[in-house]
Amino acid sequence: MPLRSDPALIALHRFGFGAGAGELAQALARPQAFVRDQLARPAPLSRSDLPASDQALREQRKFALVREDERKRMASSEPTASDKPLPPTAEQMLYRDEAAVRFAAFAASPTPFIERLVLFWTNHFAISLNKGPALRASIGAFEREAIRPHVLGRFTDMLQAVEQHPAMLLFLDNENSTGPQSRTGAAGKRGLNENLAREILELHTLGVDGGYGQEDVTSLARILTGWTVTNREDDLFYGGRFTFSPVRHEPGAQTVLGKTYAQEDVAQGRAALADLATHPATARHLARKLARHFLADEPPQSLVARLEVAFKASNGDLMSVTRALVDAPECWSAPLTKIRSPQLFLAALLRAAPRKPEVGALLSHLILMGQPFWNPPDPSGWPDIERAWASPEGMSVRLDIAAFWGRLNSGVDPLALLDQTFGPSASAQTRQAIARAESRAQGLALAFMSPEFQRC
Repeated sequence: MPLRSDPALIALHRFGFGAGAGELAQALARPQAFVRDQLARPAPLSRSDLPASDQALREQRKFALVREDERKRMASSEPTASDKPLPPTAEQMLYRDEAAVRFAAFAASPTPFIERLVLFWTNHFAISLNKGPALRASIGAFEREAIRPHVLGRFTDMLQAVEQHPAMLLFLDNENSTGPQSRTGAAGKRGLNENLAREILELHTLGVDGGYGQEDVTSLARILTGWTVTNREDDLFYGGRFTFSPVRHEPGAQTVLGKTYAQEDVAQGRAALADLATHPATARHLARKLARHFLADEPPQSLVARLEVAFKASNGDLMSVTRALVDAPECWSAPLTKIRSPQLFLAALLRAAPRKPEVGALLSHLILMGQPFWNPPDPSGWPDIERAWASPEGMSVRLDIAAFWGRLNSGVDPLALLDQTFGPSASAQTRQAIARAESRAQGLALAFMSPEFQRC
């Protein structure tokens, strides 16, 4: 059941994770300004000591070598009572640390709209830790380095940062992509890999209906040959960083979408990405995705057109596009019809509930609900439509998790939490159901499963 067009709920849910401490009063008083003001003060993450991607990749590889030696030692000797289980891997520890920082931001960031934008763009440029230990170690750094700094900047800068990031190059197998006519390719040592080029055109920029063909994919793949990651075993100082390898780069000019790029080095790829970032098809593709995420599974064409115009007029300035989204009358007149994804549901719980589980339990909750953190099923990312999350099985698991959070916060008055979270926006039916609950824990579970809490 969609909710009525309450400006305060729209400000808190459509553009955030729901009400945190003191936020309901601000949203009730100045709903649009509550959202717009966040764009002027993006908050940093709670920790600044997390390693850069190259450092994380080096730590992961050094740990893996030590662990492999330990496994060989244990395999070659008789087990003894003093043998202990192997400790968590470096990538597991890095992943938990990075996830804990994001969950803290979900719970307490003064700019939840910025966090929503980070989630959106991270999913747009989806990578998955299922690819292996190197991705698990660097996936948090990927979001911090390639996504977060650019969510209110230029799309071309975000695109360049993403496609040159070691995590993306490793995820889409470009680190070994070699031009057939390059020095390495001519020696028959390696071949061309089109994964990165295909996803850039299909997912990251133009969209599947963006007017490109297979010849454009192949040409872009040749342009991106030599975009690689310094070997972190051979180089303990520079290993894990983006680098350009001339001996793997396909020589000569290449043509993409009718334009010829004649550069002979890394500038060839950067020039092609710059043009793709501002292509009209890219504006259309991104406008549709933003409108779908923030408004409706089938957004009105008027909103899509509004965002597309803002993108083109500003040459891909995401601050201008985001302001157009916040100022769009469609976003303030349409009821809340989308159901929260598991990640958004968990973020809403973190924002509303005083007591919160530790990071391991939070990661487990996302796995149980079918949206493990930073682990989408493929490069297209998580689906952004209701039917992906509103199945009977999915809602049953969500109910179990709501009950767990209710028990964890059983000292909280559920009607008081309802007032702090929804105020006058809470329906009479929701208030009545909670008032009839047999316990505070049950009342909280009902509040967490209410239409007000589930919709965004």
